[in-house]
Amino acid sequence: MFLKSLNPSIKAGTITIVIILLALVFDPITPLLFCIWTIAITILFGQVTIKKWFLYFSPFLILAFGFFWTTIAFAKDAANNSDIVPIFWLEVPTETFLLAISLSLRVLCFSALSLLFIFTTKPTDFILSLMQQCKLSSKLAYGILAGFRFLPMLKEELFIIRSAHRIRGVNRAKSLKNYIENIKRYSIPLLASAIRKAERTAIAMESKGFTGEKGRTFYRTMKVTQNDWLFVFLMLTFLVGSSFISWKLGFFQFYKGEL
Repeated sequence: MFLKSLNPSIKAGTITIVIILLALVFDPITPLLFCIWTIAITILFGQVTIKKWFLYFSPFLILAFGFFWTTIAFAKDAANNSDIVPIFWLEVPTETFLLAISLSLRVLCFSALSLLFIFTTKPTDFILSLMQQCKLSSKLAYGILAGFRFLPMLKEELFIIRSAHRIRGVNRAKSLKNYIENIKRYSIPLLASAIRKAERTAIAMESKGFTGEKGRTFYRTMKVTQNDWLFVFLMLTFLVGSSFISWKLGFFQFYKGEL
């Protein structure tokens, strides 16, 4: 779909710029509108199901509620009794309520933007784009890729080690002390296995002619297309539009250290 075909570096740069601009704004309307926009394009143009999206987004809802409730719970008393908002058994000043909502929506908006990038970007494509568009060192790039590929292998290795320990009569951890002892028993074999795999990978890369020199060619080339610039234009335009709507409603304000 549209989002998955974008250049990962352009996508990451756009999201970073949007997050920085959103960090300069502190009102409830702008992040609310932009969060809805981000969720909509992720689901519609990113081939992400609603169930999967909310499954990954739910922890951030808990985090946002924590920010909201903490801000409400430690709010100062209202100077004017008529300028309060009743929340459960508390009477919260309107200014503090808007502050809590703004802080929570910022968390949700940043989380939605992060999920947009994660769901619509392959790690390999991102690394290739960083090498080709951002001139990232190939030594560092391929090292990151190799480490990323090692993670599922280490998980499988851990499963084998645990199974071997059970066959030999080593009991499962029943207390914190046993858990720490198990970590010590697992860490040395995992470290040895990781070192062996790293050596084999280094030898294989060297035997294939990998030297890390500049000017290398690529089997897969990552290009910047008109769709990438369209994505940049749409994201920035909707951010400006959200800020304009917030300003028209009388809520827009820049961040002034409100925490």
